[in-house]
Amino acid sequence: MYGNNHGADAMLHPPVTTANTPSTTRIGALVFEDCLASSVTESMDIFRVANKLTHLRRPGDAPPYSVIATSAKGGLIRAAHGVHFETVIFDPSAFDVLIVPGLGLHYSGPSQQNFQRLGAEIDLLRIAARAQVRLAAACSGTFLLAEAGLLDGLAATTSWWLAASFRHQYPNVNLTADDIVVDSGKVMTAGAATSFVQMCLALIAQSVGQDMADNIGRLMLVDPSRQSQAPYVSRVLEQKPRHAFSESAELYLQRNLHAPISVVALAEHCKVSERTLLRRFHESFGATPLEFVQKLRVERAKALLEQTKLTFDEVVERCGYQDISSFRRLFKNVTSITPNSYRERFRARGR
Repeated sequence: MYGNNHGADAMLHPPVTTANTPSTTRIGALVFEDCLASSVTESMDIFRVANKLTHLRRPGDAPPYSVIATSAKGGLIRAAHGVHFETVIFDPSAFDVLIVPGLGLHYSGPSQQNFQRLGAEIDLLRIAARAQVRLAAACSGTFLLAEAGLLDGLAATTSWWLAASFRHQYPNVNLTADDIVVDSGKVMTAGAATSFVQMCLALIAQSVGQDMADNIGRLMLVDPSRQSQAPYVSRVLEQKPRHAFSESAELYLQRNLHAPISVVALAEHCKVSERTLLRRFHESFGATPLEFVQKLRVERAKALLEQTKLTFDEVVERCGYQDISSFRRLFKNVTSITPNSYRERFRARGR
């Protein structure tokens, strides 16, 4: 039940559970203080829809899922924006899958200070992993899995705007930040907030079938063509570690994107050797100078396609490229869509 007559904190009780037959996958939705409530409610809604569709198709079958809100201490837990969940204490033997929500906006970011507040939840995730409970996290929730050491050596994704911070904090994780959903077996990760839906659909496709997942996607208006976060990336909004070297290097590159840029000139500007430049560049940006310059030029092209009526040839020229075909290929490689498709999808209205 959401809300009351006085607009006070909302409360969501766990759903009535189903009998745990062999065909029922037992899903726990992890709740902790100030977590993103939408991550919890979305997962509950999606699996309930799967149960409903199963009942309509095969009334005699057991519901394929049971979903329960769970937490480290049990009882009433306050999520973000005053939404409360009544939870049961996590018992690894009671669940097959554990859904991990993102951190609410109350948190200043996935920092060590915040992880100290979430020590019980991080321990809970380690216990779940040892018990072979499958873990699924999206958005900043992926940081909790990484902090617990459960993503080391595995492929994973997270919100595109947190990718630089993630790489800096967890270099042992193979981060593929462009991907919306990454399945590494016992652990599944997803990107920014709304990718939670696609992650749940991926779990449904694996346990019940792709046809069921497709039908739920249609009901919930999920775009099946959205397979990458790349078109949505904006370097302006990215959260990333900053220091004098990275600030100086990026400012120099931004000012010179229209012209040829050499590693020698960049190293001279940053007052380091070429070897040190390459090492520190990878530490700061997770890329070589050439790769980073290409991303910056694509970022500039995206802004021009969104905000101006320039032809693509003119856009390419302003991004420091001469070969239009080459830049078109680069643009598609970075964003996963063509320049024309990008302009159609993201251009400012009225232009």
